[in-house]
Parts: sequence; C-alpha cells; structure tokens
Amino acid sequence: MAVLANRTEVLGLTRRLVRYHSYTPGGAESTIDFINGWFEARGLETLRYRGAGPHGELTSLAVRVGAGSPTILLHGHVDVVPGDEEQFEPYEKDGELSGRGVYDMKGALAAMMYAVEDLHVTGCDATVELLVVPDEETEYGGVKGAEVLVQNGHTGDFLITGEPTDFHIGVQAKGVLDLRVSMRGKSAHGSSPWLGKNAVLLAYEHYKQVLELPFSRARSDFFPYPSINMARIIGGDVINRVPDRCTYDLDIRYLPDQDPKEITRQIQSIDLPAEVKVLFVHEPTYVSRRDPYVKALREVAARHFDGNPVGVGRHGASDIVFFQRAGVPGVEFGPVGGGHHGPKEFVVADSLETYRQMLVQFIRILAANGEANGKSN
Repeated sequence: MAVLANRTEVLGLTRRLVRYHSYTPGGAESTIDFINGWFEARGLETLRYRGAGPHGELTSLAVRVGAGSPTILLHGHVDVVPGDEEQFEPYEKDGELSGRGVYDMKGALAAMMYAVEDLHVTGCDATVELLVVPDEETEYGGVKGAEVLVQNGHTGDFLITGEPTDFHIGVQAKGVLDLRVSMRGKSAHGSSPWLGKNAVLLAYEHYKQVLELPFSRARSDFFPYPSINMARIIGGDVINRVPDRCTYDLDIRYLPDQDPKEITRQIQSIDLPAEVKVLFVHEPTYVSRRDPYVKALREVAARHFDGNPVGVGRHGASDIVFFQRAGVPGVEFGPVGGGHHGPKEFVVADSLETYRQMLVQFIRILAANGEANGKSN
C-alpha cells in the first residue's frame, strides 16, 4: 500500500467528522452542516434536500464536479451506531486511527470529500457526484436519504459506497427479511409450571426449528449460508407466573437467489402456536464481476493493494439497493480496518490517503476511456 505525503489532510478531516455524535438525528444533521460548509469554503456548490427521517426533517447533500461522461456517484453516510463517549475522541496508535465511525464510514467519507476537491481543482472530464446521507445506519422510519436523492435525479452510470471492505470490491450483498414471531402459551402459577405452557420456551423451540429449515442451509458462490439472528425477545410480566405470550424478532439476511416469500412460508409451516408477521423486506444487490466499471476499479485497486482485490459478497445491506432500483449498478468499496460497530473500531491510517488516490485514478481512467468503454453490460 502506497504511503503518500499528504495523508494528514484526510486524517485530520476524519478526526473532525468522528467528533460529531451522529447516532442521533441532531448529530447527523450537524455533521451534514459541517460538510456543507467545508465544500462552500472551497468554492463548490452544494445541493441540500430535506425529506429523510421519520418526519422529513433530515438533510441529504449532493456535490457535483465535472460535466462529461460517464457519471460516477460516490456515496457516504454520516450516521454511526452509538458508542462510548471516548470513542468520539479519535486517536492514532501504531498506524491505526481508532474511534466510532472511522471504518464505517467517516474515514472513507473524508477521503471522498478530498477526492472530489482534487477533481475540482485539477479538472475532471467525467461527471462525479458525492452523495451524503444522514440515515444509512439508523432506523428512524420514513423515507431514507438515498431515496430522496434518487427522487431528485441523482443517478448515474455507476456508484461506489465507501462501506468497509479492506480494498476488496463488494459486488453482492444479502437481502434483508425482518420477521416478528408471536407465540401463544398457557398461563399458570410459577410454583406449578407443569400446569401451564411457557411461551418463552416455545419461542426458543421455534427459533431452534427455524435454524433447521431448508432455507437456512442454502449456499451460493459468494456466501456459505444466510444470516439468521434472533434480534429481540419480549415475554412474561411477573416472576411468579408462567408467561402465556412471547414475541421475538428475526433478522434474516437471505442470499440473492432466495425468495423471501418462500422463507416466510417455511417459517410459518413450523408446527407450533405462532403468528409470523413480515416487518421489512430489502432485496439483495448484485453486479457482475465482469462489469467494465468493476474491472476498472479492480485494476486501480491492484496498483496499491498488497494482494488481489477480489470481488466479494457482503453480509450486511447498504444504500446501494435504492440506486439499483433506479437502474444504477453499485459496489461497496472502502479502506482497510476492523471492528466496525464494536468497541475497538479502527482504520489503517495510510489506507485513507490511498483510498483517496484510488478514487481519483479510477475516475480519470473512465474519463480518458470515454462513455462507450464505461457502459455496463
């Protein structure tokens, strides 16, 4: 991995972004305000769109440079999952920058911001838009920021979202199926549980049977199995009574060739007293490894990456799905690090500047080849 002289620029900007407590709507909005001012100070016009969030109160941001073909979208989110207070004061040690969101994905966002400025200063024969959203991580409800941007015409030929991938290229992502399973038992006094039917234990038995269903054993070229997580469970009221009701939520990340309706049908077929309700469905994303944009990105990554930057599958979902619905193929591609969403989140400091240079080189190659060679198959 090349170590470039101006690494401190991206590191400094990452530190500033991390200090915002952007796991709240107000913190995310303040971060968007800062980014807006950062671009305005550099003579770049921004477009702001309100409409995201539960009441349409959150802002998404777009910045455009260049006016040629193709049109490349860079996508980043400012929101993070909650963390301990000390995680919002980033620090560097042994070549790693630690803090909440450095890896997912404020470090990548900072590099994207500088890449856009680089292209503005030196000129760009392609069209590049940086799209920044306040709500990729969060469950505020309502319209998502990415949807607002698409509705306002921010589409293009190819999208890169800076989700953490260690310089590999995420060409597939699992779909999301969230279910709520409600169990019915029979109440009894806690001193004689054999007279009742414990709904909490029924929920546990139900979950064990879910893990044995045919859909749970499926695999694909990119994934060894779907992801099945018992995310929440609520049951019982007082300690001296057998609970007659229990509800648990299932977060299922299904494979691109699986059908969420069939998964739901299999779960409903379990012979236990349960009601199964669909809470949320989010389709998978995918793009061919032979796509010309993917091939160009892989060639650029290989110049800097100590290894083979292969196409990989991603277990988690991202905002790519909203652009895919509008006909825009996209990949997850981000810097090197680890521990995202955990207590020891970090990014390899030098990888941020390398990432900045990769993005600039990728766009310049596409602009030099022209639109005809950049079109997706």
